[in-house]
Amino acid sequence: MEFRQLTPESFEDIKAFFREVFTKEPWNDDWSDDDQLTMYITELICSANSLTFAMFEGEEMTALSMGHIKHWYSGTEYYIEELCVRTDLQGRGIGSAFIEHIENALREMGLTHIFLQTDRDMPAYEFYLRRGFSELTKHVSFAKNV
Repeated sequence: MEFRQLTPESFEDIKAFFREVFTKEPWNDDWSDDDQLTMYITELICSANSLTFAMFEGEEMTALSMGHIKHWYSGTEYYIEELCVRTDLQGRGIGSAFIEHIENALREMGLTHIFLQTDRDMPAYEFYLRRGFSELTKHVSFAKNV
């Protein structure tokens, strides 16, 4: 497996991989609106502070992380918006190795924290706990339809 930092030149591969993973179990997200998906991926990987990583086996993407660098009072952090492993490869240690590579890359870049969110009822919740992430019990997310 090879770890790489990606650039917007990989846009179509990133978009296809993201759609492939998140339209399946357990997420079942409806990404049939290609324009909406294009705008979403653009927001994640084409802004000034975007930071995108992937794992590859040969030229085939096996894991993806899209986020951004955030300068915060307690240090500079990597805010992960999306992290996924190809569905048929989950449970084989790829995600764990990917997180380790991300952590090493961030240390080399001088970043001090990783921040991410997931749902408690998703398998990723336990995965992150096992990888040393701590739940922020004081943190609350809010949403409202307008």
